[in-house]
Amino acid sequence: MMPDYERLLADVKSRVDRARLRAAASLNEATLRLYWDIGRLIVERQEKEGWGDAVIERLARDLKRAFPDARGFSRRNLFQMRLLFISYRQVPNCADASAQLGWSHNVLILRKIGDPAARLWYLREAARNGWSVRVLRHQIDTDLYRRQALSAKTHNFRKTLPPSRSDLAEEMLKDPYRFDFIGLGPRARERDLERALVNRLRDFLLELGVGFAFVGRQYRLEVGGREHFIDLLFYHLKLRSYVAIDLKMGEFEPADLGQMNFYLSALDDLARHAEDLPSIGLILCREKNRTTVEYALRDLDRPVGVAEWQSVPGAFRGCLPSPEQLAAELEKGDLS
Repeated sequence: MMPDYERLLADVKSRVDRARLRAAASLNEATLRLYWDIGRLIVERQEKEGWGDAVIERLARDLKRAFPDARGFSRRNLFQMRLLFISYRQVPNCADASAQLGWSHNVLILRKIGDPAARLWYLREAARNGWSVRVLRHQIDTDLYRRQALSAKTHNFRKTLPPSRSDLAEEMLKDPYRFDFIGLGPRARERDLERALVNRLRDFLLELGVGFAFVGRQYRLEVGGREHFIDLLFYHLKLRSYVAIDLKMGEFEPADLGQMNFYLSALDDLARHAEDLPSIGLILCREKNRTTVEYALRDLDRPVGVAEWQSVPGAFRGCLPSPEQLAAELEKGDLS
């Protein structure tokens, strides 16, 4: 074998892979631009000529004859192209954002999200985080937009972190966190919750969001000759810092912050490397009184967020209506 041949091979393969990704991204964007343009043509001609939906059915048949090997010009897809244009033509940035995602992503967002601001948010987050269609569906079903973009979060990040990090830390925070993937009995303790989350670590990481890497459960810290244990410890790749999570089965108490402050101080002294930034704390509790949390956080010098967690019992999963379904029923007056 020639010297350094393996390095040459690796470099060539890397460049081929990058070129393929760029080509795929360009093809996807070109396809979305085409679909947008077809939708525009259909809408403009229908509005000008007064044509109904029959023209779309005829167009689908004629396109199939003209391009027998092409996919994507079915009656259903043409209706969705029209919907794409109608939904985004008067919403700034939506058209550009939609072109960054696959057609299936766009169809899912159009079908499940009616609010223009929420549509734009899901478009941008799906593109930025590289969500698959399955992950995007999960985020919509768990109402991530409301929990992450609209919720009134309680933290002290703006006071304890520089602006760039505080924005990112606030962005990663949700309220409430949804743990519907675990099943806990009425007598479950914090250790049971902790064990259930670790057993379903993949689902837990999906709920936490992009950037979290699991470090350990019951992470040991020795201070003053005594052992102390952090419930769950993660490292956030974008924040470049440890994130300590303390789990509470009950309501938030101000004393919870004293414990977290201790954990963060010890973690920074005993575990943090020179290139790591100061650690962040996250207290997840069943309930919280916002005023109590704000008073407790007011004079704390270390960055901590406090959020609630929820879990729908297994027997009721899939039986309860979504917020959108509930709103629709209320409008119809069908609930009694």
